[in-house]
Amino acid sequence: MTSRASTRSSSGLGSVTIMGYFLRLLLLFSTCVAFSLVASMSTWRGAAVNWSTFVWCFCFFMTLIILIVELFGLQSRLHLSWNSFLITCACYATLFCLSASIIFAITYIQLFPRSASQVQAIATIAFSCIASMAYATDVAWTWAMTGDLPCYLFTLPDLFKRLEIFVTCIIFAFISSPYQYLHRPALVWCVAMYAICFLLGAVALLLNWCDCDNRLPIPFSVFQLGLTLLSVLLYTSTVVL
Repeated sequence: MTSRASTRSSSGLGSVTIMGYFLRLLLLFSTCVAFSLVASMSTWRGAAVNWSTFVWCFCFFMTLIILIVELFGLQSRLHLSWNSFLITCACYATLFCLSASIIFAITYIQLFPRSASQVQAIATIAFSCIASMAYATDVAWTWAMTGDLPCYLFTLPDLFKRLEIFVTCIIFAFISSPYQYLHRPALVWCVAMYAICFLLGAVALLLNWCDCDNRLPIPFSVFQLGLTLLSVLLYTSTVVL
């Protein structure tokens, strides 16, 4: 019982059961197929394609890095809670792949007549949905095998912080063309504010991952409140502009 508990606490999903490796390989395959199908169609352009391609590529490389770390047993050398890191990454990836599936379907399925392009678009969405369901399964399986669910996933401030980061990423996808705002100072300011707020949220997220919130000279709740107030001011300026 003791050795089993120590194994669960020191390693991630892949080290506990073969099911973990199966999920990783399924995620690698589905995300790779999704962005490969999009990349093979040079006529597909636009914000929806940019966002979807970014999501699938990001999830692919994130899963690949996680798999390599687990294969070589490097998670014990990282100064963070590995199980919490796995669950948080899988939660984000679930949202990202789901949003990519919905946005891509709304944008492209209706544009194509019954042809090879429409079949390819449907296949892309299907593999994206498979990835989304596999990431959700990853979250549930990691929690079931380790019993280690990050408490900050269920606190209201942190849920809003993660939702903010998620929405900001979608905004970045739809402003990925610099010519849309390059010569408009107000829009340049808005893009800069989105980037700053995204970085502030990422800092708070990394502090949670690395268990560094207790090392701050001030209580983490005060630090997070300061970041939130600053983000509210910056977002307000973008709304006004």
